[in-house]
Amino acid sequence: MFQLSAVSASQHGLTMIELLVTVSIIGIMLAVGIPNASHWLLANRARAASEFYADGFSLARRQAIAHNSHSRISLTPNVTTGQMDWQVDICFPTPDARCTDAEGAWSTTAAASAADPQGQNGWKSVFRAASALPPHEVLVPSTRPDGASQVYYTALGWVDPVVGNRLSSLRLTPASAYAADVPPVALVVTLAGMPTKCNPSVASTDSRGCPP
Repeated sequence: MFQLSAVSASQHGLTMIELLVTVSIIGIMLAVGIPNASHWLLANRARAASEFYADGFSLARRQAIAHNSHSRISLTPNVTTGQMDWQVDICFPTPDARCTDAEGAWSTTAAASAADPQGQNGWKSVFRAASALPPHEVLVPSTRPDGASQVYYTALGWVDPVVGNRLSSLRLTPASAYAADVPPVALVVTLAGMPTKCNPSVASTDSRGCPP
């Protein structure tokens, strides 16, 4: 009889108090864990944001060299995140039209450049939206000089310093709530055309620092 009672008691379900305690513990874990997980995910996205822009600068340079053409990358505000979308176009100069910000047959996302040797089968512009990047409240973008938004490349992959509103660097600064997890980073585009990452918060004499 005693053994049967023990078995019966061990098979008995949770009491109401035990159930309430379990639910309370799960609620506390969710309340603490979800905000921390969200912060961690946003911080990871912010740390990776510089790669999004580095890809754009590298693509613009590669296309100029690959097509023996001029190219440009243009940054425009993303209305959703406050970050910067980018688009890469190419252009083939002719005796009647140089490839500048004011003239030239530049490619678009819908059509190749009118002067492309391959005609309408030529290379079309590439556009990338910054919709997946963290919002402006997490990561603040700024350009140097202030308001600059384009980089033009020659057929050799060098930056054309006299065409357009030339961007020399793009800085990504984390908001104060994320400063402990996300280091500030800048992408500097040298006249050689290569985008280089640096840390604008350290001295320029430091190997991690940005050029003065």
